[in-house]
Amino acid sequence: MNSRMAALLFSCMLVSSVVGCEKKEPAQKDERPTIAVIPKGTIHEFWKSVHAGSIKASRELDVEIIWKAPLKEDDREAQIAVMEDMIVRGVSGIVLTPLDDTALRMPVVNAKRAGIPVVITDSGLKGKDFVSYVATDNFEAGRTAARYMGKLLDGKGKVAVLRYSEGHDSTTKREDGFLKGIAEFEGIEVVSSDQYAGVTTESAVKAAENLFLRFGGGAGKVEIGGIFCATEPTTLGILRALENVDAAGKIKFVGFDTSDMMVNALRKGRLHGFVVQNPIKIGYLGVKTMVQHLRGEKVETRIDTGATLVTPENIDNPEIKEVTAPDLSEWLD
Repeated sequence: MNSRMAALLFSCMLVSSVVGCEKKEPAQKDERPTIAVIPKGTIHEFWKSVHAGSIKASRELDVEIIWKAPLKEDDREAQIAVMEDMIVRGVSGIVLTPLDDTALRMPVVNAKRAGIPVVITDSGLKGKDFVSYVATDNFEAGRTAARYMGKLLDGKGKVAVLRYSEGHDSTTKREDGFLKGIAEFEGIEVVSSDQYAGVTTESAVKAAENLFLRFGGGAGKVEIGGIFCATEPTTLGILRALENVDAAGKIKFVGFDTSDMMVNALRKGRLHGFVVQNPIKIGYLGVKTMVQHLRGEKVETRIDTGATLVTPENIDNPEIKEVTAPDLSEWLD
């Protein structure tokens, strides 16, 4: 074969290769981004709604999501391991609700270095290595709860704040916002604000019972006028502890987030109010913001998803029912 024939043969092979690539183009267009959604946990009702919102966004925007979380909401190492796994997998983006505002900072930095953008949802993270922060204004939500508590107590009495867990930016801001708001009432004294309930209902029961022992301890004799906490599991734990000392309904009690048990307790007068977020919206906007970023669209660095005070007076309003009793059946099996 002379050099001229060889060149002609090479040109034909090159054309065939290009034609072959053109035939495969539609398949490439069908490839969808894969977004890892990593919440703090999966057990509580809040996270089920976040999951539903994430799925809703993935279907509307035609992307795949991987939903994975640690088993317990205080297992920082497990959440770091999930982050590392998603970086190794080479996902298109990560939507993360960090368990710790400091411990998860380096995994987010590592994701950025690997070319994987991160959107933070619900609970803040130190640093600026993420695309956007999608969450409730937790400080203001806590202050809303405080002002309602002040109204319930007519501006006087003793109040306790049972904190959630150290390192959780969202709940810390709610608690700090409550303390700032309750300070507006000169007749109200905060008698305890440094005790932690832990991340489960069971740990919250024990912490609340210990708190009550410090301030009375006898059946129906707890010397606290009001109590506030910043999560669903803590609310349920305190509720059970109040029932154990025959004080449910007698102490003004304001919680945070929602569940069927909390709604029932509100109707029975055992819980006097709670501030609720919109977790479906948080999940939805977390994924949507990531998709917009991946498509080269400009996104806001801070997106406020809002919060609502739920009371016996408004519990049956249609707009309240949308966040206290959402229908998740369309999105979750």
